[in-house]
Amino acid sequence: MEAIELEQDQTSQVDTFQPVPAVVSQVRKDTPDTFTLTLEPEGAEPLPSFLPGQFSMLYVFGVGELPISISGDPQEKGKLLYTVRSVGKTTHALVSRKVGDSVGVRGPFGKPWPLKAARGKDVLVVAGGIGLAPLRPVIYYILRHRADYGRLVILYGARSPRDLLYQKQLDSWSRLPDVQVLTTVDYGGLSWHGHVGVVTTLFRYVRLQPLHSVAMVCGPEIMMRYVAWELEARGLPQGDLYVSMERNMKCGVGFCGHCQFGPYFICKDGPIFTYREMRPWLGKYEL
Repeated sequence: MEAIELEQDQTSQVDTFQPVPAVVSQVRKDTPDTFTLTLEPEGAEPLPSFLPGQFSMLYVFGVGELPISISGDPQEKGKLLYTVRSVGKTTHALVSRKVGDSVGVRGPFGKPWPLKAARGKDVLVVAGGIGLAPLRPVIYYILRHRADYGRLVILYGARSPRDLLYQKQLDSWSRLPDVQVLTTVDYGGLSWHGHVGVVTTLFRYVRLQPLHSVAMVCGPEIMMRYVAWELEARGLPQGDLYVSMERNMKCGVGFCGHCQFGPYFICKDGPIFTYREMRPWLGKYEL
């Protein structure tokens, strides 16, 4: 029996409005502006389990609340990991937490990545920038259940070598059987000997079986559009291409309306969607 049930409704297990108190047990600097926080229970109440692709609402007391995808191993109980880029007041306050500081946690919320539908198929993971963080639980899960999946291909692009997340893990994953890891950067510099260019340039090095594959993509919307066009051109069905649409979420439960995107509420109906669902709306001006 699996350690986590991929179809269970995690949001039904928690109070959607009451934050659970957690304590920061570790803060790791990943890049100049990105940090990974490890949270553990502050009291006797355990932190909730999660499915790959779900997010939490993290509350910094006295500052504000924001949605952050869970980036740790879904089968490691008792702690939750979040990789956060410092881009504003609340994210700066969050990454500035010290070991022992308190953070409120609501959730997990959202629809997970389609790991059950991907069983028996090759899995293509495509990430841009901090978009690798919401996809890392997928990689953990597939590597723990290796016999259930075909080849695992990880394509990852970042602005520069120093902006690449989880570099030691990427290197260790690349040495595993039936796992292909390729990285690229926009600007390499003299010391960079890897690929240079947008992430779609890596497709030329991938052997893709489009009718026997599932793709999971997370990154800036423009990057996801180009990745989708490339995969469509290679014959991947729109229903086998999944994207993570994290944008403008405020409440996490579909009440405030900030995350409305076409006919969808990202926090309630997503954040994971098929490209078929998102295709009419991606790239529309001011949507």
